[in-house]
Amino acid sequence: MSKALDGVRILDFTHVQSGPTCTQLLAWFGADVIKVEKSGVGDITRHQLKDMPEADSLYFTMLNHNKRSITLNTKTSEGKDVLRALIKSCDVLVENFAPGVLDRMGFTWEHIQELNPKMILASVKGFGAGPFEDLKVYENVAQCAGGAASTTGFDDGPPLITGAQIGDSGTGVHLALGIVTALYQAKTTGKGQKVLAAMQDSVLNLCRVKLRDQQRLENTHVLEEYPQYPNTEFGDAVPRAGNSSGGGQPGSILKCLGWEKDPNAYIYFIAQAPVWSSICKVVKQEDWITDPQYATPAARLPHLKAIFERIEKWSMTLTKFEAVAVLNQYDIPCGPILSMKEIADEPSLRATGTIVEVDHPVRGKYLTVGNPIKLSDSKTDVTRSPLLGEHTDEILQELGYLQKDIVELRTAKVI
Repeated sequence: MSKALDGVRILDFTHVQSGPTCTQLLAWFGADVIKVEKSGVGDITRHQLKDMPEADSLYFTMLNHNKRSITLNTKTSEGKDVLRALIKSCDVLVENFAPGVLDRMGFTWEHIQELNPKMILASVKGFGAGPFEDLKVYENVAQCAGGAASTTGFDDGPPLITGAQIGDSGTGVHLALGIVTALYQAKTTGKGQKVLAAMQDSVLNLCRVKLRDQQRLENTHVLEEYPQYPNTEFGDAVPRAGNSSGGGQPGSILKCLGWEKDPNAYIYFIAQAPVWSSICKVVKQEDWITDPQYATPAARLPHLKAIFERIEKWSMTLTKFEAVAVLNQYDIPCGPILSMKEIADEPSLRATGTIVEVDHPVRGKYLTVGNPIKLSDSKTDVTRSPLLGEHTDEILQELGYLQKDIVELRTAKVI
């Protein structure tokens, strides 16, 4: 079966997480991704958070599947020659260097266009144009600058960082969409273009409901679905909402049987208006169905704390899976809080390819996250990450280098 991006060739100058997330997605869809790494060192994440002394770290392996690796010293004239040849033969160059690094290497956008007018230059940066554009950014900085941290946590505590890598991986997903869009446009224009995904912008895009709430707050001075309502005065910025739902349906995390010993013995429960009567029947509070203080969504808003306390009294009598099974019978929106161990062991995720077991020549078998996007006519086969420089000779031969040339480059420490 052919792949969606068969024939697309990606020159991958990315490292750590944001860029590799992007290029791994493209590789899963069939693009030939050539990862350029420094000779003898490689991507820094090969050596970070290691759990096996001789093997590449899981940090690296889980972000670089289905790619080829070439080692290259781009500070040498011979290395720059190889890079020029790669640019001429590729469709996209992806980089997440600090601002200005590519220019200082001698590969400005103008020079890249001279080498390959159809080249798409895709970049991850911390910020777009503005006062912070020259700052180096990592995941947590992006979350803080993009509005996630200020709106995550509880009202009586500090801003919090979410466990989901919305700054790095989130930006990588945005950049991948930008690249395939630019590739599609190039079919019409015949020209390449620059694609930029700023981490601050990407985090904000994922936090758009909080920008929505900021404007609502400015107009009404209150956010009725937030836990601060009605007993706390709102300030001039969106407050932290704890585990309350970010949508129009009130929700909360509730304890289940065993919560005292199991840190994940909880469910998320949404008190959706269309199933309100079913909720009342399940928790044996049927008087709420007709009680004017509870009968309508608007009437319930001042009483959400009491409502969820009553539902939690019921949920604490059941395990999280038992509670979900009961609620599902009544179409009440809910879900268990799953630990990473439970997710790793879940058979259905293995069956769908969301969790994949991969065999590595040094590490052996390990689990990774598979492609979260399933195409009916472009099946993803997850293959292991490359060893450092594993495909150097192969790629150089494709560029027209003879074996004697490759030997000379290796002797001169160019590769």
